[in-house]
Amino acid sequence: MFPEFFLNYVDYFQPLNVFRYITFRTGGATLTALIISFLLGPFLIQNLKKFQSIGQPIRDDGPTSHLIKKKGTPTMGGLLILFAFLCSTILWSKLDNILVWIILITSTIFGFIGLCDDWLKVKRRSTKGLRGKYKLIFQILTALIAVYLINQQFPMDYKNTVSLPFFKELVIDLGIFYLPFGILVIVGSSNAVNLTDGLDGLAIVPVMIACLSFALISYLVGNINFSNYLQITYVPGVGELAVLAGALIGAGLGFLWFNAPPAMVFMGDTGSLSLGAFLGSTALAVRHEIVLIIIGGLFVLETVSVIIQVISFKLTGRRIFKMAPLHHHFEQKGWEESTIVIRFWIIAVILALIGLSSLKLR
Repeated sequence: MFPEFFLNYVDYFQPLNVFRYITFRTGGATLTALIISFLLGPFLIQNLKKFQSIGQPIRDDGPTSHLIKKKGTPTMGGLLILFAFLCSTILWSKLDNILVWIILITSTIFGFIGLCDDWLKVKRRSTKGLRGKYKLIFQILTALIAVYLINQQFPMDYKNTVSLPFFKELVIDLGIFYLPFGILVIVGSSNAVNLTDGLDGLAIVPVMIACLSFALISYLVGNINFSNYLQITYVPGVGELAVLAGALIGAGLGFLWFNAPPAMVFMGDTGSLSLGAFLGSTALAVRHEIVLIIIGGLFVLETVSVIIQVISFKLTGRRIFKMAPLHHHFEQKGWEESTIVIRFWIIAVILALIGLSSLKLR
């Protein structure tokens, strides 16, 4: 909105030319989303508390400390992230870019699926919300459309292809298998973030770290000079996604203000599913799907811990971890919540640096 409006007056006031630059608009989107979050946060939390008499239902089979420390805390805080993200993106991005709309709508639909799940949990006063199979069906259908539309935006040589990190020219053409692969990336990323969201501030900071990484990747991939220098695939128009990533970073920072221990609000599935969908769809758009596995390695570890736990229990009747996902395992071992959260943040930073290094080490 801002670029289309202000660039009409560049001839009368030259400084308005800054709205052409992705870096300027990314910074503007970050600050705008942060301010919106700060202003809206107290009002939203107050109303969520009125709506949710008992707050988010806490698992009986979870850590016993959660039944004491987290009882009564409202959920659906992801609404704050989504609203700030959407408003800021619409204000600062170029709205004639189809990729912007695909990722915006995909993230919003996943957020709506999560909202339905959170609402049913609160209404029923139970940890069981939207039935798992229905949630998965809606996610797959949304991801199917998103992957198809994203893939259609690229030249024929780039369609259905996946680039491998740390290799200069190794590109795999998945053909008809690209569609299920893309669905797996979006749905898997969405649910991986959801599994990680179990402690105050645990999920939102790694998400922001991943967003910062993909803001840089988007900018480099969308710039023909940088992409040629780094020998990575140049994708026209994808640099605009840096603005979306900036908006999400600002929204995440604002949410963290209220989610810092002890949390005043939880993001719920409303936030975690939409955040994960954003990361997955952005990774597809910039053609760095495998790099997402590295940068989002913390989410992968959390997911794998659940898979291992379930398989082990069904096959042997024994559990590998004291509790899954992985952060609960360390809680059961006696680690303080703040210790787990900060150490997981450190892991997220290290993995992001490894993922970003793949841009140069080829």
